[in-house]
This record gives sequence, C-alpha cells and structure tokens, in this order.
Amino acid sequence: MMMDFFRGKTFDRLSPWLLTLVLIILWEAYVVIFDIPRIELPSAHETFYAIYKYRYGLWVNLQPTLIATLLGFAIAVVFGVAMGVAIGLWRPVYSACYPVMVAFNSIPKVAIVPIMVIWWGPGLITATITAFILCFFPIVVNMAVALATIEPELKDVLRALGAREKAILFKIGLPRSLPYLFASLKIAITLAFVGAVIAETVAGGNGIGNLMLVASSNYNTPLMFAGLIVIAVMAIGMYAIFAKMEDRFTGWATRDNMSYATAGG
Repeated sequence: MMMDFFRGKTFDRLSPWLLTLVLIILWEAYVVIFDIPRIELPSAHETFYAIYKYRYGLWVNLQPTLIATLLGFAIAVVFGVAMGVAIGLWRPVYSACYPVMVAFNSIPKVAIVPIMVIWWGPGLITATITAFILCFFPIVVNMAVALATIEPELKDVLRALGAREKAILFKIGLPRSLPYLFASLKIAITLAFVGAVIAETVAGGNGIGNLMLVASSNYNTPLMFAGLIVIAVMAIGMYAIFAKMEDRFTGWATRDNMSYATAGG
C-alpha cells in the first residue's frame, strides 16, 4: 500500500511541497542551532516575516521585473523559433549564424548590461533586452536540433508522395519539434528572470533586483532573501504554466517511465 502511494500521482503532486517544507525546517534549524548572525543568514521565519513586512515594496517592484521578463521572453520565442527553423533547415544559415551565436552567448551578460545602460539607460528596455539575450539561445538550439534531426527516410517518403518542402515543414517538422520547443521554453523562462534581475541589479531602476541591491547596501539581509524567494516563486509559476502546456500539446510524445521501480510488488 505504501509503495503504491509513492508511485501514485498524489505523491508526485505532494513531493515538491514536502521537500520544500523539509528544506525550510532544515534552514531554520541550521540558523538556530549554530547561532548564525542575522546579517549573514536570516532564519526562515525572519525571511517570511520580511515578505509580509515589505509586501508593498515587493509587490511594486515585482511588476517591472515580471513585465521585463515576459517581454524579453516573448521576443525571444518569436525570433528564436524563426532562427531555429532557418538554422535547422538550411545548411548555409547554420554555417553562417551558429558560430556567431555561440560566440555571443559565451560573453558574460553582466559585461553587456553597462553598455546597454549607456545606449538605453536603466529601466524596462535594458531589462527586457537582457532577458531576451539570456533565453534566446536555448530556444534556437532546440528548434534547430528538432528540425535538423528529422529522419531522411521520412522526408524521402513524403517527397515520393508528392509533398513539397513547405508541407514537410508544417505537417512533420513543426509538430515533431514541439517537445523540443516546450523543453526549451521551460528553461528559457527561468533564464529570462535571471536576465531581468541581472539588469536591475547592475543598471538600477525599478524591480526586484534593484530592491535587493538597496537592501544589500542597508545590510537588510532578510529583505534580500525575501526578494530571492519572490523571484523563485515567479519562476516556478511560469515554469508550471509551460509544463501544463507541454502536457496539453505534446502528450503524444510522452511515454510511461517504469525505470524507477518494477511494476510488480
């Protein structure tokens, strides 16, 4: 009976919450037992109290961070999918663009933000572009791989049946790329939050990143940790949305995984 519970969907839904609760308890116990100074590491209850105490400031600064993240992510999806299709289908585009993209992606984004501040100033534009830069590359790579790995035999069969390249792309290529795309979207949305917060921390302006920077200058460590938790909750929420969309649109690509335990018992 117990083994059936651990294998069931109820445990799958509860396990993240149970693990989170255990980590919070361990966090609280570690701070109390070892008497960690608040300025170095606030306890869990001090951090959650800071969320309540500074709820208005967190809410006000949450909004520009979320807007910049979603804008950067949306732009990355549009251009990333288009670039991924081009790279995956046409070898000359791959040869010309892919090395340049790899080189650009290897540049630390913290080093780019000050340049963008000079061009556009601190605020929404810089945070949006930084979010776009961080989440663009995973989308391109996954789309390109999905389209470049279509079985040649499948293409030959479709061509023999009279299908044109456009029909192959829309009837086979794009549907086949959906699992790759949603996998990249789940990664990209979390990276978009990272990009927006980096821009806010380096460039200033509004947002959770700037709030944490101000809290750091005032040695308000609980508020800093509160900002981290708010960012994490937003990222998890967006990740969950795309996970649900993935289940809805790519359920045909999901197989039952019995590798964790045998079916008998």
